[in-house]
Amino acid sequence: MRDLLEVEFDPADVATVPGRDATPARRARRTVTINRAESPLSWLAARGLVDARQVEAGERLRRDYEIAGLGPRVTMQWDRVRVDGGGGDGGDPTHAHLAAKRRFNAAIDAVGGGLNDILWRAVCAGEAIPAAERALNWPSRAGRLVLGLALDRLADHYRLP
Repeated sequence: MRDLLEVEFDPADVATVPGRDATPARRARRTVTINRAESPLSWLAARGLVDARQVEAGERLRRDYEIAGLGPRVTMQWDRVRVDGGGGDGGDPTHAHLAAKRRFNAAIDAVGGGLNDILWRAVCAGEAIPAAERALNWPSRAGRLVLGLALDRLADHYRLP
């Protein structure tokens, strides 16, 4: 099943070089197409098993996880290598990575132990709930309940309405 969604990057997450005009109106609009059916959180939301507040909290956490670059790399990162001596596109990802890592760590700490492991597995690593339950040696169907509690605590941390 393909449930495609066009998502725009948040300009606040892009670090800028001092002295350059980097207002959001002057930046090129950057988007990415995602398949919402690929995420375990989206799968749960499509079936009404998590509410919009929980989904928003989970997506914020996953976004910070991705921006911070905390996931494993399988190839070398070539996107910032310049052979012509040019200055690049003006964005220094270091500040955005560090800020995202701080936000991610604060959110995981706010959720607390016992809840953050299923939250990380399902939301950040994209692991299916049954696989996460097996990895954590939990009984069947316990993962969805605990994930719901973790997402509620995460939404409280983000102060979502």
